Amino acid sequence: MSQETHSYSANAENANFSERRSVWDNFKLELRKSPFTARFGIIIILLYALVAVFAPALAPYGQAQVFPSPYDPWSSTHIFGTDQIGRDVFSRMIYGARNTVGIAVATTFLSFLIGGTLGLAAAIDRRWIDQILSRSVDVLMAIPSLIFALVLLSIFGSTITSLIIIIAVLDSTRVFRLTRSVAVNVVVMDYVEAARLRGEGLGWIMRREILPNIMPPLIAEFGLRFCFVFLTIAALSFLGVGIQPPTADWGSMVRENANLLQFAQYDLRAGLTPLLPAAAIALLTVAVNFVVDWFLHKTSGLRDE
Repeated sequence: MSQETHSYSANAENANFSERRSVWDNFKLELRKSPFTARFGIIIILLYALVAVFAPALAPYGQAQVFPSPYDPWSSTHIFGTDQIGRDVFSRMIYGARNTVGIAVATTFLSFLIGGTLGLAAAIDRRWIDQILSRSVDVLMAIPSLIFALVLLSIFGSTITSLIIIIAVLDSTRVFRLTRSVAVNVVVMDYVEAARLRGEGLGWIMRREILPNIMPPLIAEFGLRFCFVFLTIAALSFLGVGIQPPTADWGSMVRENANLLQFAQYDLRAGLTPLLPAAAIALLTVAVNFVVDWFLHKTSGLRDE
């Protein structure tokens, strides 16, 4: 390798390092200026992510491990007691973070892949592709999504794969509508027309010309859609057609321990047991909304007084 080539590679590497450091410094600066709610939301999201990743190391017992004492009270052995068949509630709460949140993230990514791609295609080609896709989405959105999901899960079975695919397809209709509405305003720009005249393909125009200019609303929508998907999975599990046992899931844990609510007047801690997974669902939903609100404020061009 010549000295000039080596020098060019070193300069490029230094430039990339400086750029990454600049991005990190800007992020830290924005984080310092962010409101308390945004920082609280980020901390909660990171905490949930750590619990989900390291669930096997953090949980004292397995998610399906059964002990001989069902509905055991809170103790040093079982921090939050046991459920109706003797499984440790604390361990299932930890594994529930991995299962419920992980499936919700995968479902949201798939819904954006489907809805975002089709929305961009419909915005670029305003002829028969737009008409077919838009009318199909109108039909799907006319059916209540929860009822439609219940019907489809009863037909195809309540496996994790079918749960992810069905919810992602149903939720992609909302992503399609948003992507198409924001992309339509970008498609008419001169640089997009110039790319078409150069003979660029549909995929190239979507990736290089339109998508970078509509990312802020899509990122904000990703957080909101994650909350809706997260709550939908919990609702389906509560109804018994979502994540199936012995896999730990916060929605099904609320249903399984709901009978303990009637004993709250005799043992308050026992009455709180079914509220723990419900509180975990609510806390993550609030945290994500805090971060989304902050991101929307930063990308909207508004400034604090």
